[in-house]
Amino acid sequence: MRSVLARPGGTVLGRRALGALAVFAAGAARAQTPAGAGKVSVVTSFSNDVTGPFKRAFEAARPGMTLDIQNRNTTAGVRFVQETRSNNAVDLFWASAPDAFEVLKSAGLLEAYRPTAQGIPERIGPYTINDPDGFVTGFAASGYGIMWNERYMRANRLPEPKEWSDLARPVYHDHVIITAPSRSGTTHLTIETILQGEGWEKGWGTVKGFSGNLRQITERSFGVPDAVNSGQVGIGIVIDFFAFSAQGAGFPVKFVYPSVTTVVPANIAVVKNAPNPAGARAFIDFLLSPQGQEILLEPTIRRLPVNPAVYAKAPQGYPNPFTGSIGMPSLHFDVVESGKRYAVVDSLYDQTIGTNLDALKRATKAIGEVETRLARRDNAAARALLAEARSLIDAMPVTQAEAASDEVTGAFTGRAGSPRQAELEQRWAAFAREKYQAAAAKAAEAARAAG
Repeated sequence: MRSVLARPGGTVLGRRALGALAVFAAGAARAQTPAGAGKVSVVTSFSNDVTGPFKRAFEAARPGMTLDIQNRNTTAGVRFVQETRSNNAVDLFWASAPDAFEVLKSAGLLEAYRPTAQGIPERIGPYTINDPDGFVTGFAASGYGIMWNERYMRANRLPEPKEWSDLARPVYHDHVIITAPSRSGTTHLTIETILQGEGWEKGWGTVKGFSGNLRQITERSFGVPDAVNSGQVGIGIVIDFFAFSAQGAGFPVKFVYPSVTTVVPANIAVVKNAPNPAGARAFIDFLLSPQGQEILLEPTIRRLPVNPAVYAKAPQGYPNPFTGSIGMPSLHFDVVESGKRYAVVDSLYDQTIGTNLDALKRATKAIGEVETRLARRDNAAARALLAEARSLIDAMPVTQAEAASDEVTGAFTGRAGSPRQAELEQRWAAFAREKYQAAAAKAAEAARAAG
């Protein structure tokens, strides 16, 4: 090595000198690179239809910066950030469900950043747009509701639904589709909104009511609008922009916000120990800029901007959450409560509905058939038996207080599939199976009473 490192006079370049040269070279390289340049890595639940326009516009506006999109559903994205915390390579977490951000914030996995964008109000409907502590930034808003294929509805002579409870009617049996909340942050938030808007017991009754009419539970959010757009299934429970973007693409679909819904911000946050924090902040600033907000209006995206001034450029009839026409003004969504019981609500749906969907559908169909007969010729005894059957279906294995208790939530905060979690899930599934079988038997008894 002496011949390589020797100076012309024969002196060997020492290690300290080499180190100094390395530091100087690195510093010079940094000095030539604009602040925030390079790759910005984003974990997101949004499809390429959403991320693509932002990626192209951001990279054009910030030469030298590249947006690296890593697509995962919300639940998988949260898990990924949690599991890679010791060697984080992600700059941003970008998704719709605010309670997912609460989970990451509570775990200390986010970095605070307060953008300087102008014109963004403090609230949208009943919900604060940005996290008061600065860890989460709202860039768009969304509501949750029902979309349907008009051609399918006409072909099957189905009325247009308006409320969640409408979907529990016998006429909709096998015509509804949803994504599992454990696989979709937006569906999780839909379920949570119903639970908070109607209360724990009534809310689960509503959820089980329309779930008994499901054709299918999909594993990805995109599966629901795809099935409705193509006419494979008539009605889907979706986040609003799925329907609006489908309409923009020319599909024959309609959408309604039920009265029990809310408008909540879709969010973005800097991940703790981000490799490119300056780039992460630059992308957040871009999302909130007039250019970024106007991209939300594109036909393939159709999100609700958080800057009220942007609606002046929206197409006629575009929903505007700042007019107070969407959601329940009285509903103050409790994101802390939602975040605490996040995994519990997902598991309750999976065990009481997903795992037992066939049994739930059989009981629901049996009840619906008797209700149809009673609409032609009423029978008090049969109606009383149907009320008992519905009560059996609506029953939940845990109360609202138990679902948020440390004893229950603690079983879902450690390693996935822990013995305690498995024990609870088996108990909940068995509880639901027994109740649905009893409900079907009550429906059969009501059928006999109806004559």
